[in-house]
Amino acid sequence: MLLTSKRISPNGLRVFESAARHLSFTAAAKELRSTQSAVSQQVRALEEQLGLQLFDRIYRGVRLTESGQALCEAVQAGFATIESTIERLQQRHRNPRLTLLTDFSLASYWLLPRLPAFRQRHPHIDVRIMTNQGGFDWREQEVDIAIVFADQRGLEGIPRLLDEEVFPVCSPGFLAEYGPIDDLASLGEVPLLTLTADQGQKWLDWPGYFERMGGPLHQAPSELTFNNYPLLLQVAIAGQGVGLGWRGMVENQLERGMLVGLESLSLSTDNGYGVIDIHAEDQSPAKQAFLEWILTSD
Repeated sequence: MLLTSKRISPNGLRVFESAARHLSFTAAAKELRSTQSAVSQQVRALEEQLGLQLFDRIYRGVRLTESGQALCEAVQAGFATIESTIERLQQRHRNPRLTLLTDFSLASYWLLPRLPAFRQRHPHIDVRIMTNQGGFDWREQEVDIAIVFADQRGLEGIPRLLDEEVFPVCSPGFLAEYGPIDDLASLGEVPLLTLTADQGQKWLDWPGYFERMGGPLHQAPSELTFNNYPLLLQVAIAGQGVGLGWRGMVENQLERGMLVGLESLSLSTDNGYGVIDIHAEDQSPAKQAFLEWILTSD
């Protein structure tokens, strides 16, 4: 008789999974609020039904056979699928939830300050934000909307959220000590704070900035390098150097006088942030409300 024609007990699989995870019938019995003998009997019944030995009984314990290990992995994957499906079904009866993916900088300096306005307008929508400081592949994430930084080619066919405009920023104290910094020559002589792009990110760095501006290479003897933009801005605020400020990211620090923008040295590129609707076939009211809001937010 084929296995598919047999009725496998879901409870037997649940008992087997617990025993396999603990490698102990006693521990499985404790977890399942049963007895060691009952667990042993149910495992034995499953083995007889399958015609397979799932455990080797060894001194003071058990260990999985090759068949047992394969079945354990399959059962755990199946249970995980069932649990995620139940979660999705239950979610439909709760507040709708949107999962967003973007980089840490945009989330910190652009999205989060504006998000209260969306939540006030749509208090029934739960928003979950996932961030990554480096490059990320939104295709591999379970998200609804991705806000990505890309070059002109990467932004083709998707709505733009922000264009890339950058200008040097520093603290008022740093400018008083090293200033005036009003041209590329004077900028090239001061300590610079560098944001790395070692994961293939498209944002502008100092070499790219000087090249596009047609100026000399940076000649300062010292340079601080970061892979975290919020940390770079904190160091700039502390007066340790000049960093690149992105339009849309540094307005709060400029308005509060924590940073000074050297906007005469501003540079715009074809890069920017775009909004990707991951599952365009899903036209849920919650997602449509968020897309409409974010693409019209100031």
